[in-house]
Amino acid sequence: MQDVGVRALEAVLAIARHGSFRAAALDLGMSTTALSHTIGRLETGLGVRLFNRTTRSVSLSDAGRDFVERTAPAVAEIRAAMGTARSRSETPSGLLRINASVQGGRQIAPLVLEFLRRYPEMQVDLVTERRLVDIVAEGFDMGIRSADLVPRDMIALPLGTPQRYAVVASPDWLKAHRAPQTPADLPLQQCLRVRLPNGGLFRWQFERNGEVVQVDAKGRLTLDEAEIARAAVLDGAGIGYFIEQDVADEITSGRMVRLLEDWTPPRAGFCLYYPGRRNPSAGFGAFLAMARKRASKHLTPG
Repeated sequence: MQDVGVRALEAVLAIARHGSFRAAALDLGMSTTALSHTIGRLETGLGVRLFNRTTRSVSLSDAGRDFVERTAPAVAEIRAAMGTARSRSETPSGLLRINASVQGGRQIAPLVLEFLRRYPEMQVDLVTERRLVDIVAEGFDMGIRSADLVPRDMIALPLGTPQRYAVVASPDWLKAHRAPQTPADLPLQQCLRVRLPNGGLFRWQFERNGEVVQVDAKGRLTLDEAEIARAAVLDGAGIGYFIEQDVADEITSGRMVRLLEDWTPPRAGFCLYYPGRRNPSAGFGAFLAMARKRASKHLTPG
């Protein structure tokens, strides 16, 4: 026997309820002809007649009456299950997994906390790591990286928070070395090298009055972790090149001295990125809406 779909069962129940093919068809939003064909196929598959039809009336046969009594509770359960599923798609609940760089994680953390306060049925797994991952292959809903590292096949939402670079050295290092006044003055052998998540070495970037300069650091120490690089600079290992927020406290406290500030340009800001999807969860949509609202506040002048 052919498989019986829920639509066919609902058709039987609607006809039994209304006592009319025409009224049942209106209730189901289908034509009388289509409804008749649906019932005909079902009766053929079952091998029994469910309805007694005359030109003036429609009534359940004995087999039809037994069929309705047995299937009605099951169809009600199916409807309830579908309703529950729909409500979950409308009410944010479940787990949202986010992969971010350490700096991106710090930036998005306040939004994550606000999101959890607003939606108590949601959970967030925020994984911060330096390596670039395939968020789809590794089961993440979205990622957060600087704009220049977002894969081209992803949808990206700029988060709007401005970023800058900072070139710094310790006061002790500056006691023994002359402070550079331009990028050309940098003692390259004293500049810490930065390894990118893709394995390449970062070229220090400078800009002033439209003049763009890129510098290859040639120091003996190569690092890929901002915390270690910060400790190395504080220890007098040389000059470091950081995202401004990573060394803001050290600059404010005087433990680091900022160099070439008029040469350090804005950097690519962070983006929230995700793959295109046809049926995003309610939690995913709610978080994205909050991120868009937050980003628009940063982009709005004044």
